[in-house]
Amino acid sequence: MTEHRPAPETAATHAADARVTDAPAAAASAADARTTGDELRGRCPVAHGSDGTWTLTSHAAVTAAALDPATFSNAVSRHLQVPNGLDGAEHARFRALVDRFFTPERVAAVAPAVEEVAAALVATLDVPGAVDAVELGARFAVRAQSAWLGWPADLEDALLAWMADNHAATRSGDHTRTADVARRFDAIIRTLTDPRRAAGKAAPDDVTTELVHAHVDGRPLTDDEIVSVLRNWTGGDLGSMALCAGVVVTYLADHPDLQTHLRGGVSDRELDAVLDEILRIDDPFVSNRRVATRDVELDGQRIAAGDRVVLHWTAANRDEAVFGDPDAFDPAGHARDNLVWGIGAHVCPGRPLATLELRALTRALLAATTAVEPDPDRAREREQPPVGGYAVAPVLLR
Repeated sequence: MTEHRPAPETAATHAADARVTDAPAAAASAADARTTGDELRGRCPVAHGSDGTWTLTSHAAVTAAALDPATFSNAVSRHLQVPNGLDGAEHARFRALVDRFFTPERVAAVAPAVEEVAAALVATLDVPGAVDAVELGARFAVRAQSAWLGWPADLEDALLAWMADNHAATRSGDHTRTADVARRFDAIIRTLTDPRRAAGKAAPDDVTTELVHAHVDGRPLTDDEIVSVLRNWTGGDLGSMALCAGVVVTYLADHPDLQTHLRGGVSDRELDAVLDEILRIDDPFVSNRRVATRDVELDGQRIAAGDRVVLHWTAANRDEAVFGDPDAFDPAGHARDNLVWGIGAHVCPGRPLATLELRALTRALLAATTAVEPDPDRAREREQPPVGGYAVAPVLLR
């Protein structure tokens, strides 16, 4: 679904060839991406790692790079990544295709199905009872995405297992392992696209079929291009929605006054702003990669043509120079500078659908409970770089 999120750079998109994090953050493996990002930003907002990679952690540096795709290219992988690994006119052509699927009209049309998925899933929870918000988010992500794409329900367990393996492979840094997990996901996608291509007009009338028969520059998409787009829409977003759910639900559990306000009834617009601000404070979309196309100076540092660059969104979204206290909750005041969904040519095209999904899950959970509270009997566990958010996010439902 996205270009901005970090997950498309994990095993889901064959990123074994370009797993990059800043060296200080990688060394501090016991700390989470938010903590290491804050520390690195405080020391050196444009840091040069021992592997030669530059990591940008200030809001100004990340924004400057994201708004200059001619200098900071997205073409960082040996593998096809449509559209997030493309630049210039080629990116614009494929981006125009992708944007067709996320118009306000298209998102509004799928809203009832997504809301039904959220309500049905929450209805299966024990209330009162305990739940891991990350696990809840993972299952919801699979069901919501499947409803949108027209994928069969019997794929749920396979996709959930793949999500767990993908996270583990990404954390491991084992290139062979990440490549194997990526191949498994591509195989799953081809079991859905190949029959639709073969069926022609008899194929199901759904988003996946529409993509299979789409054209760019007057020609049909190749099989590899179709798989790449679907991999981008789903491979990263399944894990991203799980991470978002963990961050949002734990934040609400820790802030009962905000819960009370939301339970009193707020507009979709206000709720969406609240969700964006929670994700700014604890941004699970840690980083994206770039490569410099020319020598450039950024914040007094000279980055040479060919150097690898990491845009650390989590750190930039907590920059005191822009937000003051990075943990201060101010949806309206911080909205203009919030980078959760990216900025520039590669800003997240799927933001409307992702926001709908997170809004639907949050509303369903609040409607089914009188309170969501921290679980005193189970400890939360943070994800480790290069992944953000929580690995385990237990809460109590009242």
